[in-house]
Amino acid sequence: MVNDQDTGRALRRGAVSGARYRDLAASPYRADRDRIATSPYFARLGGVTQVVSTSGSALLHNRLTHSIKVAQVARAIAERLTTEPTLASAVRELGGCEPDVAEAAALGHDLGHPPFGHLGERVLDRIARNRFALADGFEGNAQSFRILTTIDTRGPGGAGLDLTAASRAAVLKYPWTRLHYPRPHPRDFSRPPRGASELDEAPGSGSAKFSAYVTELDDVRDCRAPFDGIVADWQQTVEASVMDTADDIAYAIHDLEDFHRIGVLQHAAVAAELGQWQRSAMELAELDWATLVQRERRPGHSLEMLRRRLHAKDGWIVHDEAFAMAVASVRADLVDGLLAVPFDGSAEAEQAVAAFSGRWTARLVHGVLVTEDPDVRSGHLALHQQPWHEVQVLKFVHRQFVLQRPNLALHQRGQAELLGTLVDALDSWVADREEAHRLPRRLNDLVEVARAEYDSIARTEPELLAGSSGEAPHGTDALRALARGRAVLDFVASMTDGQAVTLMDALSGRGTQPWSDAFVL
Repeated sequence: MVNDQDTGRALRRGAVSGARYRDLAASPYRADRDRIATSPYFARLGGVTQVVSTSGSALLHNRLTHSIKVAQVARAIAERLTTEPTLASAVRELGGCEPDVAEAAALGHDLGHPPFGHLGERVLDRIARNRFALADGFEGNAQSFRILTTIDTRGPGGAGLDLTAASRAAVLKYPWTRLHYPRPHPRDFSRPPRGASELDEAPGSGSAKFSAYVTELDDVRDCRAPFDGIVADWQQTVEASVMDTADDIAYAIHDLEDFHRIGVLQHAAVAAELGQWQRSAMELAELDWATLVQRERRPGHSLEMLRRRLHAKDGWIVHDEAFAMAVASVRADLVDGLLAVPFDGSAEAEQAVAAFSGRWTARLVHGVLVTEDPDVRSGHLALHQQPWHEVQVLKFVHRQFVLQRPNLALHQRGQAELLGTLVDALDSWVADREEAHRLPRRLNDLVEVARAEYDSIARTEPELLAGSSGEAPHGTDALRALARGRAVLDFVASMTDGQAVTLMDALSGRGTQPWSDAFVL
């Protein structure tokens, strides 16, 4: 972290305003962490899907428990970076790393996740681009930044949380907008950074992942200004890299725990996939891609496809020997260890899960390194080669044996239909002039905020409203339509899974109660 005695740079990383009279913490960075932790948007994550809806189950992570664990890992990494002399020296040259900032970013990184998690994110993005003509669509990371800087109202200024520049910058996992910032845009690099490439199914739509909408571009410029000349304008700050790495570690470990607990992650299937690849690696390596795709359901073939994808995307770090060692490590500890004994809720089973989680978390936290000149697909903080491969294999197991299950797809198709219908119903209500005065107050406030934002952009930087065609919407009606769309998305994205279902019941006439907590946020 920048030395607090270095007044000039400390102020540059300071708060948007000096009004900290409502905070209990003396440190502005600790105050950032506290403001996020006490936000209603943080509390709502307890009712938002991590992978599948929890329905009150204590065995499954939700977005709240996931965020808390990411924060624990982020703080452990940050404290290591500031206490180990070789790491601390390199970190100081890159702007420093304050543990409170890394923890704050980790707590806030998922605030923008809509109901039903990543499924909801994809649905709202399609609606944003195709129905509302919002060039920057919807993205969970960008929504998190919008909540922290604009939508939440618990900061002294009444707009956002009034966080320090350091904490706002640390939330920018992908520090660019979808289309327009920075220039040159990272999606146009010969090798784009991770997340900057376009969606395969939406060519011309801009980066698949990004951390800010054009409505928050001034905030991006402001919080990134202290890092000019220290990190590239498309590169994460060190604290953002800490948050990103911690998220990867938590995701790789904790979701596997969940599906072991409920009996979805089965020993036999995972053992067959990893074991067959180990036995037949040389033969599988000789198969052409079309044959691999055709035989994808046969043990070992999907893992070979992963190995090849890593070579195609991450040749800067991937290594066949390290990949084979990672498969062996995961098989020994996950397959032959944790999954070998079905979870039965006993003290012994709980201890086995805790031991697995503890071993792997410590292993990966101690596997971080700092580099002054990272590859374009990496941050200044990254994992060493071997633990990087282990994370890829752990994530593969989760994706292959949980996310690809047909019964999960069936569940998600219903959720997608619900969200689409809910957005349609709310948009019709906002557009109904005779009923607009009876809108939920929160939705009405969001419409007013969005109208002011789009009017301002149209006056000062109208090119930011243009899509890939280069044509920007103009005229009062077009700007109001953009604002209405953004406000409806803001409103829906601020709900829990249960609130979305309840509100849809009410709007469809199926609900039996005139009052509902679906209107609170």
